[in-house]
Formats: sequence, C-alpha cells, structure tokens
Amino acid sequence: MRQIDFTPYRRSTIGFDRLFDMLEQGTRGAPTENYPPFNLERVAEDRYRITLAVAGFRAEELDLTAQQNLLVVAGKKSETQDNAAQMLHLGIANRSFERRFELADFIRVADADLKDGLLIINLVREVPEAMKPKKVAIGGTSATDAAPAIEAKAA
Repeated sequence: MRQIDFTPYRRSTIGFDRLFDMLEQGTRGAPTENYPPFNLERVAEDRYRITLAVAGFRAEELDLTAQQNLLVVAGKKSETQDNAAQMLHLGIANRSFERRFELADFIRVADADLKDGLLIINLVREVPEAMKPKKVAIGGTSATDAAPAIEAKAA
C-alpha cells in the first residue's frame, strides 16, 4: 500500500492533526486484527451502532471502557473448561480479545446490550450548545451585546 502525503492539507486546516495522524497510520499497512467481527451502522444523523459477534461470551466476560475519543471493548474468557466434554472440532473462537474504536469529538456511548451472541453498542453525537454555530455581528458587537446598548440609549 502506498503512503499518502497529507502535508498540503495540514497547511490549510487547523485542528485536524488527529484525523491526519489516523489516516497516515491506516495507510502504513499495519496488520489489523479481525476478531471479533463487527458492523458499524449509522442509525440516524447523530446516532451510531457497533455490533460485535461475541458468540460464547457472557456479559461478565466482556468489558467496555469509554475514554475521551476511544472505546475499548475487551473479552476475557475464563480458563476453566468442561473437562468432561471432549471437543472434536473447535470452530467457535474461544479466545480473549481487545477491540479499539476511535471516536470523534462529542461521541458518547449511550448504552450496550448483549443478546443472541451479539454485543450491541449504541453511540450518540451530542455537540455542546457552546460549540454549535452562532451568528456573529459585524462591527464588534454580537446580537446579545446589542440589546443592552439599545436599552441604555432609550433611557
């Protein structure tokens, strides 16, 4: 795989360093772990879902850790195995794992559920009110600053 140079984009953007670092890391051809398999789904404009196939894992063997911009899903199988049963074929993976998902800003884990061998993690994007777009008045006063000045002139 060919390395892509993001330098021209880095010069004309501000605050996207983390995104470019992730893209560059992805183009390096680092080996990727594909266990357990998962689906990523956009449920609505600001809602997402991760579904992991974790057949054979119980809820107490799974651990979800949400940090800033990172979700870590880990599964640790207990070492105890039923000695009375003799396995003739072991086709269901029965090993511990750790899956990492990089999350964009303002994405948080809403809830998680384990059903029928699928771990379903619902995510929601919540942009704080202070970060939402707002009108800026030309001339140095904002719309909220202009109201008290008008009242003062009237008095």
